[in-house]
Amino acid sequence: MRRVVIIGAGIAGLAAAIRLAKKGFAVRVLEAGSQPGGKMSEIRKEGFRFDTGPSLFTLPHLVEELLEEKLSSKYHKLNLITRYFWEDGTLVNAWAEADKFALEMEHVLGVPASAVHKYLDEARFLYEHTAEMFIFNPVMSLKTLFSAAGLHALKALPRLKAFRSMHSYHEQCFSNPKAVQLFDRFATYNGSDPYKAPATLTMIPHLEHNLGAWFPQGGIYQIAQDLENKAKQLGVSFHHNEAATLIHFRGKKAYTVQTSSNTYETDLVISDVDIARVYDHLIPHKPLPMRYINRPVSSSAIIFYWGIRRTSPMLDVHNILFAEDYRKEFDALANGTLADDLTVYLFISSKIVKSDAPEGCENWFAMINAPYDRGQNWNELRLKARNIILSKVQRILGMDISKDILVEDYADPPLIAIKTGSWRGALYGISSNDPMAAFLRHPNKVSAFSNVYFVGGSVHPGGGIPLCLASAKIVDKLIKK
Repeated sequence: MRRVVIIGAGIAGLAAAIRLAKKGFAVRVLEAGSQPGGKMSEIRKEGFRFDTGPSLFTLPHLVEELLEEKLSSKYHKLNLITRYFWEDGTLVNAWAEADKFALEMEHVLGVPASAVHKYLDEARFLYEHTAEMFIFNPVMSLKTLFSAAGLHALKALPRLKAFRSMHSYHEQCFSNPKAVQLFDRFATYNGSDPYKAPATLTMIPHLEHNLGAWFPQGGIYQIAQDLENKAKQLGVSFHHNEAATLIHFRGKKAYTVQTSSNTYETDLVISDVDIARVYDHLIPHKPLPMRYINRPVSSSAIIFYWGIRRTSPMLDVHNILFAEDYRKEFDALANGTLADDLTVYLFISSKIVKSDAPEGCENWFAMINAPYDRGQNWNELRLKARNIILSKVQRILGMDISKDILVEDYADPPLIAIKTGSWRGALYGISSNDPMAAFLRHPNKVSAFSNVYFVGGSVHPGGGIPLCLASAKIVDKLIKK
């Protein structure tokens, strides 16, 4: 039986473990932490439970493929995806059903429902013509270009809008600035800037409003738990609290993986570790190629996990409180700091998972976009973010929660870097602001190593739950039985 060592039990590492075990490999997973999931983790404190990483789940079929079961009994499909709030009291409910969402936009913002449908139809076209090529296949080569997926994607080439920004395209589609801002926000799903990111990314809303978003009955962390349980059923061996320290090579071939306590012989290695860390720590004899070193990286976040002693009937699971000057917010991020007004994302899983908070309480995941770590004064920036969030919640929602916070924890770029191994705390690896970003991510397989493969958010096709799962699917295709 051929052996494979997977380094990292993030969502991509778990998916790779399941896929390789199904192929008949003897799979061993080495994980530095005490639990699976990577960025998808949880905190439990004084009766509150918080998902700490990804919070929105789309493309559930990628998990169904792994678990070999339908998720409808354990995963709840959201009817209302996000509530959007502005300082002037405007509230837009982003319903999952496209027709209902379009009518909401027309009723509240005066945007013709037909314009919303036209936009979502274009998003569907882009996704359906390009996803197989750019998401579920290796980085483009002549072989993939002339494959069925490549030829199908070529039909969308005139409509990719790769050389104009999301923001400029949204201004063309919608005359209402609030509608523009609402759709601009989708750039942040992979840590991008809507004023720079290519309009190709306007396919992202298709996932929510044409396909739908889901929520597990036990919270987002249930996904990691379900995948680990499935892997164990297939005979995968997990070694928690055992970090890989070095991959040993003979020429191009990896033959052992060393940890602080053991050395494991292997026929294949799959890394689910941030790509910069892989080269710095696990393959120090081979430096990270310069074309990746010089690439700008994605944004990070400052997150507060608040257990509060009250409820909020006006809020749903996913909520956005918009900044008045969105461009100024992203300009500040590019300069490594925070603007004086910020867009706040509030995620409250206890709206669905009642056990996530004591009765009469809620668990608030309050997040703002932040720059990656460049040595800034994070104590100062974190305090600034906290004050802005509390003030914004009071102004827009009429809630002074400062005295109702019973439990508090936080994450900022340095802490994210320590806990997840993300380079400088960047959540999505290299930035997607470049029109050619889809071709510039580190591949899942490189010629320098004959039996080493790469999965996870810092390599192709990118970060977020669906793309990390897709990276494992790509590696599964690349590895022969």
